[in-house]
Amino acid sequence: MKTFSLEEAQTLVPVLESLMKNAMEAKKTAETISEEMQHLSQRIFMNGGTLVHIAAVAKRRAQQDKAVQQVKDTMAEIDSIGVQVKDLDTGLLDFPCRLGDEIVLLCWKMGETEIRHWHTMDSGFSGRRAVDERFKRPQKQKPN
Repeated sequence: MKTFSLEEAQTLVPVLESLMKNAMEAKKTAETISEEMQHLSQRIFMNGGTLVHIAAVAKRRAQQDKAVQQVKDTMAEIDSIGVQVKDLDTGLLDFPCRLGDEIVLLCWKMGETEIRHWHTMDSGFSGRRAVDERFKRPQKQKPN
């Protein structure tokens, strides 16, 4: 598992914020098209059939597939950096960080200007605590 210092994680935030925005927009697009397709299916069912513009439906499905693939690709890119996406809807990311002999997670959420919180591997978002001086001191580096 790759670990990040607070400084390293902070320098990645602008890039990750951009990636998360793209993934969130693509997810919204995919969900919108999915809702359109469900509505169309319901109309067809309720009417006992209906005329459908097949080319338009196929185009929307292709757009949905492209959006879903964009989300998957972006998530894979973030994962390859070593950062954990915890919640795509809220833009919640965790950065593994060595704090003494323990691995903890620096926690950043879309809209925050900097990483100000952390939590243990077990506690999750609800156990977030404020970053303190321990994170700002150079840590003994162990190989990743």
